[in-house]
Amino acid sequence: MYWISTGLIFRRVTSPFHELDPRVKLLVSIELFSLAIMADTVVEVSLLFASILSLAVLSRILRRLGRTVAFSAVFAGIIFVLNVIASRPLIESVVLASRFIAIVAATSGFFLTTSPDELEYVMRWFRLPRDIVFAFVTAVRFVPVMMMDALQIMDAQKSRGLELEKGNIFARIRKFVPILVPLVVSAVVRSGELAEAMESRAYGVTNKPTSLFELSLRSRDIFVIALSLLLFILSVLYFSA
Repeated sequence: MYWISTGLIFRRVTSPFHELDPRVKLLVSIELFSLAIMADTVVEVSLLFASILSLAVLSRILRRLGRTVAFSAVFAGIIFVLNVIASRPLIESVVLASRFIAIVAATSGFFLTTSPDELEYVMRWFRLPRDIVFAFVTAVRFVPVMMMDALQIMDAQKSRGLELEKGNIFARIRKFVPILVPLVVSAVVRSGELAEAMESRAYGVTNKPTSLFELSLRSRDIFVIALSLLLFILSVLYFSA
């Protein structure tokens, strides 16, 4: 669990892709996501995975992206088994399972290279309501924190003799009650602290608050946009042929 949770937390890395405008990174992620949905053959899925892996190497997030992919491979295996049970061809089942992994990898690549602050700037640029932006960014910030809290609570309860790995499925579910209760209490306390922090900063007093930072495209951002759109169009033509 700890190995998986660390793959969901943003960490600042010095790479050419990290330094791009977050809107450019979102565009690249959307393009890869769209191509993952369109891929129908083993060759197309292989080319898509090669593109995602190349981007991960360039962004220096290959190891952390691999953790997310390894977690999604469990669900991809379920998709594969269900398609086999439904009497679909083996190759088609492999392609569908691989497409799911590609979709997860394309989405995770954006969140692993974009900080919550940059995500907030992008959502503001789309003129989304302030409350929706705040709720979404807060969830992005606190979900990994809650996962780490859950892991710490599990370790603490195990040190007190709680055996989570023994018993049938129903017994194991009941054993998670000592994990969920302190986790919920921690979440309530944390939400109260967040509400006090928002109140002390006069959240909601101004309808259109200003921001210290503004997004602006640089020459390399424009170059990446043009290059990615060109490659995306060529890929769509190839996938549609």
